[in-house]
Amino acid sequence: MAKDWKMAMLPASATIEDVVRNLDQVAVKISMIVDDSGMLVGTISDGDIRRGLLKGLNLKSPIDEVVHKNAFVVTPDLGRDMVLELMSANMVQQIPVVNEKHQVVGLHLWEDLSSKKEVENTMVIMAGGKGTRLLPDTEQCPKPMLLVAGKPMLEHVIENAKLAGFQNFVIAIHHMGHVIENHFGDGVTLGVNIDYLREETPLGTAGALSLLTAGFEAPFVVTNGDVLTDIRYDELLDFHIRQAAIATMAVRLHEWQNPFGVVQTNGAEITGIDEKPIVRSHINAGVYVFDPQALGQLSRGRHCDMPEFFEKLRLAEQRTVAYPMHEPWLDVGRHSDLKEAQNLR
Repeated sequence: MAKDWKMAMLPASATIEDVVRNLDQVAVKISMIVDDSGMLVGTISDGDIRRGLLKGLNLKSPIDEVVHKNAFVVTPDLGRDMVLELMSANMVQQIPVVNEKHQVVGLHLWEDLSSKKEVENTMVIMAGGKGTRLLPDTEQCPKPMLLVAGKPMLEHVIENAKLAGFQNFVIAIHHMGHVIENHFGDGVTLGVNIDYLREETPLGTAGALSLLTAGFEAPFVVTNGDVLTDIRYDELLDFHIRQAAIATMAVRLHEWQNPFGVVQTNGAEITGIDEKPIVRSHINAGVYVFDPQALGQLSRGRHCDMPEFFEKLRLAEQRTVAYPMHEPWLDVGRHSDLKEAQNLR
């Protein structure tokens, strides 16, 4: 969002002169008119001012006749790509962000959203598993290094994150970790920075995070090295920050159809029959964001899986949230998954 969006807010009592001065000082090409509670009344652009002056208004005139009261707005949970699509479809370059009370909480600018930016936050990739379900393919090769479209899966993960602006990576390694380290090195060949967490013993899907050195001040993304997805990691990070959560888990809707008719009973009496019902649930997608404070729930070098980690945070009354994802996603854990990934890429 625009950094100076609060400076672009003016009260309903403002004059056209106030708006002209605001447009010149803030330089976001729009002024947001709000009431005493911060609720959006409307917006005014330079074009609105010019049309008002052509109608005979002057700089001392109130803004009632120039304010656009049915302004196009979006909610905070809308992702970057969708906001860009809405801007393009409605031919606007600024969109106010409002909460459920229609109070202004931000401002999206086309030039900010459309420009590629580097993300300073770190991505941690879990790549220490043995991949036993993929034997014999993983006898001489760690699972994240299995080839998909001529490249290791791990390389696809890094390249996708790089497209979203990520430059700094930490890879947690254990089983045949030297293969991963020899292939990627410090990341210079991919144009990124790579460090390593070396597990002496398997620490689970979250335990390796306990090995992170002190100094993390910003939220960091965590992903399993065998998860192939088109998720926008930067949007996931933005969602986490907007939610003011200590931990965010990307989740995906999973549907399973019971192959049988399900019979409901009350004692011996049949009360209903569902023919092959579909059960829908959200599943863990293996991609997360954590605030550094979350690491205080981990004991250094001790085994811990992600469900246990999230439960620790919940019991500590820390805010944990789910990020529903719709993007293509594949957890490559079985031979059929690997074959599917190779056919898709």
